[in-house]
Amino acid sequence: MGTCGKTHAENFPSSRFFLSGIEDLDVEKVERDIGPVDLILASPECTSHSLAKGSKPGCDISRNTAFQVVRFARQFEPRWIVVENVVSMKKWNRYQEFTAALRALGYNLREEALNSKDFGVPQSRRRLFLLCDLQGPPPRIIAPKGHPRPATTIVNLNGEYVWSDLHSPKRALATLERAERGIGALGPRKPFLLVYYGSDHAGGWQPLTRPLRTVTTIDRFAIVKPSRSGHKMRMLQVDELQRAMGMDGMRLSHGTRRDRIKMIGNAVCPPVMRAVVEQLTGTRGSETSGKT
Repeated sequence: MGTCGKTHAENFPSSRFFLSGIEDLDVEKVERDIGPVDLILASPECTSHSLAKGSKPGCDISRNTAFQVVRFARQFEPRWIVVENVVSMKKWNRYQEFTAALRALGYNLREEALNSKDFGVPQSRRRLFLLCDLQGPPPRIIAPKGHPRPATTIVNLNGEYVWSDLHSPKRALATLERAERGIGALGPRKPFLLVYYGSDHAGGWQPLTRPLRTVTTIDRFAIVKPSRSGHKMRMLQVDELQRAMGMDGMRLSHGTRRDRIKMIGNAVCPPVMRAVVEQLTGTRGSETSGKT
């Protein structure tokens, strides 16, 4: 069992984990193994739905994993289905075909574009949630009242981490330029975050007073803070990114640092999915009566 399987087993020891590509699973055998389910949660491969991905080789194969939701729904006939993906999935040329296939199975559908920052998660992460219900129209998902949590709630400025000088001779020029823009905007005494996106229209930095920008599967964030000997910096660590996803309490003890960051960036923010499931199934504060 690989890193993902071991991590899943550590956090959900009573659940069944199938180590296989979903397209290779015999859905009838899976049903015999686990029995009926009330709810399917699905996050088909999303990378190839990114508008920046274009039509590179393998994209169509990746996108088409969404139709596995239809295959499993046809076999299991759960009352509810939640499909989570990037919002740009709606621009996929087979999206209407995909949703039509779910409707043909009898499902009522509702599309929701939800941002994790509205659900108590200290990260701005906008995702599409396609809600499906066999017995009636799915409800509108209501975010809890309250203000978004800023990045200050996940960053540890005083922990026992390894910091390095910002103005090191080996520091990349682009990093220094990002940092100078942050210092120029906030002044020399306030900490802030460097943001390493391929294309960035926000200057490559962000203040700690806002939710963290979207966590991805690779390192994207560094923290810069002032000190008596000049500004110091380091990359955000696994535990900080984990908190930024709302994954407090989950155990991520398997694999390399890179493996763990990839799992975090590939995940769904638990508080958002919890709110979706509770409101869709009408089981707020409890659990569904059957299996998921």
